[in-house]
Amino acid sequence: MNSSKQSPSVSTSQWVRIPDGTKVRHRSEAYDGVIDGLTEIVSGSERNPDGKTQYRVNVGDSTRLLVSEGQLNILLDRNNLVLMGRESELYRRSVTDRLRAVFAEDRFVASTEAKAASSGK
Repeated sequence: MNSSKQSPSVSTSQWVRIPDGTKVRHRSEAYDGVIDGLTEIVSGSERNPDGKTQYRVNVGDSTRLLVSEGQLNILLDRNNLVLMGRESELYRRSVTDRLRAVFAEDRFVASTEAKAASSGK
């Protein structure tokens, strides 16, 4: 079985952006946050596969950090669906399927607050 989602080089046309509102965890620094858009970067080496942006991650108290896709894990609820604000289960299932098609399994992690977050809509 060929596993193309392990490949670190993804062309811009094939890049699947993590949607705004998706809850994420920094892979090495272990802080949680929410994707809050993209910011175009003019210098630096850590960028998204499009070669020009980084994600804005809202980590609370009006603080946003710029992080490249490779530094992020995607948080899942107890049903293994991507955690997002107040989105419907149907939409979260669609996003989960789309992201699982391009990211390796180790990029998805259970949220410590999954029980509380998944009891909503």
